[in-house]
Amino acid sequence: MPTTETDAVRGRRRLLGAGAIAMLALALPNLGACAQGGGASGSGQPVKIGVIGSGRIGGTIGGLWVKSGHPVLFSSRHPESLKSLVDSLGPLARAGTVAEAIAFSDVLFLATPYNALPQLGQDNPGAWKGKIVLDATNAFAQRDGAIADEAQRNGIGITTGRYLAGARVVRAFNFMGAANFASEHHRQGERVAVPIAGDDPVALRVAEQLVRDAGFEPVVVGPLASADKFAPGGPLFRQIGSVEEMRRKMGAAQ
Repeated sequence: MPTTETDAVRGRRRLLGAGAIAMLALALPNLGACAQGGGASGSGQPVKIGVIGSGRIGGTIGGLWVKSGHPVLFSSRHPESLKSLVDSLGPLARAGTVAEAIAFSDVLFLATPYNALPQLGQDNPGAWKGKIVLDATNAFAQRDGAIADEAQRNGIGITTGRYLAGARVVRAFNFMGAANFASEHHRQGERVAVPIAGDDPVALRVAEQLVRDAGFEPVVVGPLASADKFAPGGPLFRQIGSVEEMRRKMGAAQ
């Protein structure tokens, strides 16, 4: 039985980790075929993660998952360009194409420019159905063009779901930059809060655990339609602090 507040928090994290991965196992029968490893989930069972967009955000967050015991396939149209990244991370990291990342993964991490979404949907029809996708993309009008206007008009999370038909989308890891994630993970004391949003309860629980495994603490902002609150221009974008501070800012933003 935990005897201090710190022990209680750690115990709760272990229980939540086991529960999240158990729910993922029920939702994805092939989870049992994942490579065995240390895993930081509390269940001893790693999750196979495919990273689509292996630049600064994809490389940073994917690298944190590798270090926590998850096998990660980093993808690119030119997988050979990822050799130095995967070599630096060790045997749990590998490189491949986007199609290979989708086929490999139990969970996908999306970190491309936002204007890549239509092509991803067209190139991989039917591949997204039932797949948990953690979406770290952001839409910028100058870079992304018309789809940025669509995201502004209809909501960024809803728009992602439209292009990746059937995906169980959770918005996560988009509210601050790669340098912040690289410097703030596993912070001493209270961990940095990462806002997330989604409609699928199991996908949300899995996302929460993967946020913890990366060295942060998740805060569920609400359903997918609420994801604009921590997208660029939203009141929670680049609001870096503890869970309590994030929740206080969420209340002020109502």
